[in-house]
Amino acid sequence: MGLQLPKRARNVAFGVVAGAAALTLSGCSAGTKDEWKRIAMPDPASEQAPHMLQLWQGAWIAALLTGLVTWGLILYAVFRFRRRSEDEIPVQTRYNLPIEIFYTVAPIMMVIVFFFFTVQTQDKVLKDVKNPDHTITAVGQQWSWTFNYNYDAGYDHFAGRAVGGPVVHEAGTPADPPTLWLVKGETVEVHLYSPDVIHSFWVPSFLFKMDVFPGRDNHYTFTPSRTGTFEGRCAELCGVYHSRMLFKVKVVDKAAYDEHIAALAENADNVGPAIGGTEVNQQPGLEQNGASE
Repeated sequence: MGLQLPKRARNVAFGVVAGAAALTLSGCSAGTKDEWKRIAMPDPASEQAPHMLQLWQGAWIAALLTGLVTWGLILYAVFRFRRRSEDEIPVQTRYNLPIEIFYTVAPIMMVIVFFFFTVQTQDKVLKDVKNPDHTITAVGQQWSWTFNYNYDAGYDHFAGRAVGGPVVHEAGTPADPPTLWLVKGETVEVHLYSPDVIHSFWVPSFLFKMDVFPGRDNHYTFTPSRTGTFEGRCAELCGVYHSRMLFKVKVVDKAAYDEHIAALAENADNVGPAIGGTEVNQQPGLEQNGASE
C-alpha cells in the first residue's frame, strides 16, 4: 500500500507546483514565447523561410502525435492485460492481425505524407526566378568566403568570364570574416562555387543551406524580408579551420547597398571576379592548396 498524504498536504503540494509553473511561464519574454512557437528555429528573415518553418513545425506535430498514440497503446496494454491475481495469467497472444496490419500501414502512410510535404516545400524554396534583382557568386574555399557582386550580369565560372557587365568582389579570412550585402525585398540568385573541397553555404536565419561542390554550379534564389545583420557559416566539415569559416549577411535598403558596391568599385583590388585559389586572401602561413606544414 502506497504512502497516502493528508488532503491538506496534497492541496499545498498542488498549489506549490501550480504556482511554480505559473511563475515560470509568466517570466518568459515575448521572444522566448516566439521561440517556443518556432520550436527553437531562428526568426525567419527571407520570404522563402516560412515554408521551411511550417515544414519543421508540422514534422514536430506529427512526431508528437505519433508518440502520444504509441505511448497510449503501450499504457493501454499494460493496464488492460495486466495480471489481476497471482493465480491468473494474462492471455498470451502470439499475434494480432489487425494490429500488425496497422503497424505496417501506418508507417508507410507517414512516410508518404512526409515525402509529399517535403517535396512541396522544396519546390517553393528552390523555385527559380527568371529575372532576379541581383546575381551573386559565393565562393567557398579553405577557409573563408569570397562574394562576387555581378551587377545582374551573371558570371560563367567555368569559362572564367563575366557575362554582360562588371563584377566586384570582397573576400575574407578566418581572422577577418567577410560580409555579404543584400537588399531587403529584392530577389537574389546565389551561385555557389568551390575551387577545392565541398563546403556548405548556410545562413541560419534564412532556414536554408546548400552544399558547395567543386565543378558543380549549385544555386538558389531567395528574397530577404527584413533588415539586419545575420550570421553565416560553412556547414560541411571541410578541413582543420572549418569552424572559423564564418561570414555575415547584412540586409540593408537599396541606397546603402548601392553605396557599398560603389565603394568596392573604387578600389582596383576589388574589381573583377575572384573565384578562389590565388585570387582570395587565405589564412597566413598556409599553402595555396590549403595544407599546413
